[in-house]
Amino acid sequence: MSDLLTAVRAGAHREVPALVLGLDAAGRKAALAELKELRKEVRGWDWQRQDRIRKALHVAGAGCHTGAAGCATWIGGRDLRGWSRSPYPLILTALGDRDPAWLGDLAQRLAAKSLNSDAEFTFISELARMAGGPVPVTDSVVEGWVERISTARWPGRSGRTPLIGILRSDPHVAVLAPRLFEMAELPGQVSWYETADSTDHWPGALRTLAEEGVLDRSRLAERCVTRLVRGGKTGDQRFFLTVLQQVGITEDEERERLRDWMGMAADGISVVAGHAQDVLARLDARGELSTRDLAEASGAVLFRREKKLVRGQLILLGKVLGRDPSTAGELLPVVAEAFGNEDVALQERALKLIARHLPADDAALREELSFAARQLGPIHREAVTALFGAVDEDDVVEGPYEELLPPVPEPVRLDPAPGSVAELVEEVSAQLKSRSWQGTTPGALAAASGISPFERALDGLVRVARTDRAGLTEALREALAGTWYAEHGIDHQPEPAYMTTDHALALVVGSLLGRVSYQSVVEGRSRWTGTGTCAHAALNGVLLARAWEAAGDVATDRVPFLLATPTWHTGSLDPAELVERLRTYRRLGITPGPADFSQALLRVRRSGAEEAADAAAALGTPEGDRLAAWIRADEPLVPVLRHGLTSDRPSAGNWWQRSASGVRQVLLATKERPLIEREFPRSFHWLGRPRVPNSRDCYHWGADQSPHWTATLPEDGETLAAWLMPDLLRTADEGPRGSAWCLPRLVEAGGEAGVALHLALAYGLGARHPEDRISAVDALLVLAAQGRLDTVLLGRELGVLVDHDLVKVNRLADSARTAAATGAYRTVLGVLARVLPTLLAYEKAPRGIGDLLAVAAECAERCGTEGVEPIAGLAATAGRKGSSQTVRQAARLAKTFKE
Repeated sequence: MSDLLTAVRAGAHREVPALVLGLDAAGRKAALAELKELRKEVRGWDWQRQDRIRKALHVAGAGCHTGAAGCATWIGGRDLRGWSRSPYPLILTALGDRDPAWLGDLAQRLAAKSLNSDAEFTFISELARMAGGPVPVTDSVVEGWVERISTARWPGRSGRTPLIGILRSDPHVAVLAPRLFEMAELPGQVSWYETADSTDHWPGALRTLAEEGVLDRSRLAERCVTRLVRGGKTGDQRFFLTVLQQVGITEDEERERLRDWMGMAADGISVVAGHAQDVLARLDARGELSTRDLAEASGAVLFRREKKLVRGQLILLGKVLGRDPSTAGELLPVVAEAFGNEDVALQERALKLIARHLPADDAALREELSFAARQLGPIHREAVTALFGAVDEDDVVEGPYEELLPPVPEPVRLDPAPGSVAELVEEVSAQLKSRSWQGTTPGALAAASGISPFERALDGLVRVARTDRAGLTEALREALAGTWYAEHGIDHQPEPAYMTTDHALALVVGSLLGRVSYQSVVEGRSRWTGTGTCAHAALNGVLLARAWEAAGDVATDRVPFLLATPTWHTGSLDPAELVERLRTYRRLGITPGPADFSQALLRVRRSGAEEAADAAAALGTPEGDRLAAWIRADEPLVPVLRHGLTSDRPSAGNWWQRSASGVRQVLLATKERPLIEREFPRSFHWLGRPRVPNSRDCYHWGADQSPHWTATLPEDGETLAAWLMPDLLRTADEGPRGSAWCLPRLVEAGGEAGVALHLALAYGLGARHPEDRISAVDALLVLAAQGRLDTVLLGRELGVLVDHDLVKVNRLADSARTAAATGAYRTVLGVLARVLPTLLAYEKAPRGIGDLLAVAAECAERCGTEGVEPIAGLAATAGRKGSSQTVRQAARLAKTFKE
């Protein structure tokens, strides 16, 4: 046993298996007790010493466990996993004398855990082989198997190996490939392919394996249909549909799964619903779709927003009605469901279909359809009257129009910082252990819950470290055992460009636990962190400066609490509350930290705070005087330069740039605020300098780092909007999903709602991804509810962006339709009335203008046009020849101005 412990302490991991195998059961039990004590001891070492013995300790502990459950727990210990090659082959050797049933039990237990690499899959599969049984089939095992397959596809410089060749030679493919269809979510590598017409992907390989008899084709098809009915992530659904199309499906299988196709047509994503609709059409052509089933399926499809699906279903219904007039009584009421569709052209198609097939002698059906037609707008009034007679005026409800807007969001007060060790440790560990840290550079980590948890935890660490340092340190060390930053600390020079609230919290915890030396803290506090040329790096630099300062505070117990902890969830700070905190500092004789106090100034609510300014001045301290002057100035951090919108030539603040692709870009500049460089720490100086807008891509922007950006300047939404404008510009073009996260937060921020905020909103309304357009619509409605929306300004900014091909009209129409559907018809009409003249002046109508005109017409019909100026070019467009969507909707809108 002593030889084993000596080898472990020496880090001689290759000697460990033989030493373990030389021990009997009693010897291993005794050695295990020593190894457990050593493991506890190692947690207090620096990371270099830990790394030297980690493998040896991992192998020795696994080999000395006599129970499979304990062995699995030991092998899976996070603190025993290094970043170099895994010691699993050595563990297999150390377990070489175990009973096959025991090895099978161990494999099953490990398979139930989360696997981090393909090496763990290989380890488990080898255990299963040694046990003489099949490899365990769990989600983790399948993920590890896919990872191994993906790694094998790129063996080195020789290029990529075809996927089908790897799968053909894999001994587990017949067992694990079908398991892909049972996982909650597919591994990312499975649904990826290089090009749209690529054949070297998983669906194609699975088809080939089915053709060769390795996999059961009918079983694959059945599982695909099951998953498509169940629903799930869009990428997963596309994968299962592609597999289904690759392996094929027989006519018998189509008939047997009728209810599944109906369900997909009703609830599937567009591409899946379209496929199901095609199957239903084939079933109908073969006489295998009953009228009742067609009516049921159609009723669901006609409620969908996708025009192509609704149009296709109406075509199918028309074919059936033309073939068998006796179905009119059952199918025409279903056709009338399209009257509720938001697209006027589809409403008209449904109305014409009813007119064509309505029996002359069915009074009850005519009455039912007449009642349904009452939901149609004025544009269809003439056609409805011709078909059903005049609408009973008693049924038309008249009354003053009332705009429906959401309630103005109320600021939510932060709960007090955790005051007990137990509560604080729970919150800190919840934030840090929920992230996947990799070494000393964790990268961008999500913080979707906002700034509140971080700020409470940061303030709590400072408070409790002063009152119960020993208890807090011990509890944190125990709760965070096995995490990299708790055992090794983090880089003493973290990169400000990639700073996150998780990283900042880890830095403070590392200082408290002694994993970041005090000398590193001193150097960090004196280092200029506000580097970079973009707002993201600058705002991250402010966070890093605060983190270094707090790391010093918890190491020295210098301050009782932080000054900059927000009062409300937006990051804003109540001025009276800040005055009271400064009063406590004065009583205790404490000088505020420069970064902490500077952040507090940027967060303090200045509007209507004259009383707080007087109280601050009465403190008689430099900080009190600075606070009073800051409140009384009541200026934005830096003024945003307005731009002239009538010229393509650059002017002050109006930056028409061209990207690499030659596309113009509208950005805003900000002026200088000399006070920032005079009175704030160097890490804040970027914020006060004049900024010329720059649209170049940077590598540290996105929703995953968002909370502290907007919470740094919660009272200066206009300034933030100007700085974050490049992000929003990319959102309207090639940017990633979720990039418009900031818009609702900017609207909640204090300060002026000027050209920057309205331009930012304009970019968001034309965003590429639907979820970003939803964020923009939310911001639009809240801004309107606050009474701060300038519809003329927003409409003008949208016109500029559309005119310079920065926003697509069809995307804007989608946003306008979504906003109008909430009941904000007058708001939307006010904006569109300013956009449409620009679009109607084009020689060639842009794609989507018909949809935009339809939304404007719908709004005008709902709220009237009182107070809305006539739209230039509308009458000319309405008077054109033809029956295009643009002409018809222009005529519809023009009619509302005449009534």
